[in-house]
Amino acid sequence: MTPHLIISAMAFLPVLFSIATDTDVLDIKGHPLRAHSRYYILPVNVGEGGGLTILPKNRTSICPLYVAQEKLQVYAGLPVWFLPIDPKQHHVSLSSDLNILFNVVNICLQSAAWRLTLDCATGRRYVATGGAIGNPGEETLSSWFKIEKVESSYLYGNHYKIVFCPSVCRFCMVMCEDVGVLVQEDGTRLLGLSQHPLYVMFKKA
Repeated sequence: MTPHLIISAMAFLPVLFSIATDTDVLDIKGHPLRAHSRYYILPVNVGEGGGLTILPKNRTSICPLYVAQEKLQVYAGLPVWFLPIDPKQHHVSLSSDLNILFNVVNICLQSAAWRLTLDCATGRRYVATGGAIGNPGEETLSSWFKIEKVESSYLYGNHYKIVFCPSVCRFCMVMCEDVGVLVQEDGTRLLGLSQHPLYVMFKKA
């Protein structure tokens, strides 16, 4: 290969290979999570259910749909997209505001983006679908989440937790909390705010 061809080939390396930084969220293979790409969100701990999907909260009403965890670990659930607050950002960054949405058309004909919603009867705050995409501010506050790295002596690998702690509204009072699993009476595992976070990893779909 001639010298000028070698230089030309090297010019394409940044496009072909993604070099991870300390601020990047990584998938199970150590690659940076890319915006607008599809990933499965899987539990880290064995025996704590499968991937994430969408389900109604109870049998009396189908809509809205809630973010839920598969009961069995063999099921990977539905893939999601991550959309950073900066639309020009190619990678998903730690502790940065982003929209999370399922890559699926649902029967409720609503947005597949995640949003936080309050159950007035129980006081629990669940993660449902029907969230807003983009347009950061007070009106879309409930639709922004963050991913934070989990540092633990007994967890090895690229493990994370999802948190609700949006910083898209400078004047809003926000109670930051981890996203965990809220088990319902019928055994359904719905995601919501909890003092016990669901530790997750990301697998390219």
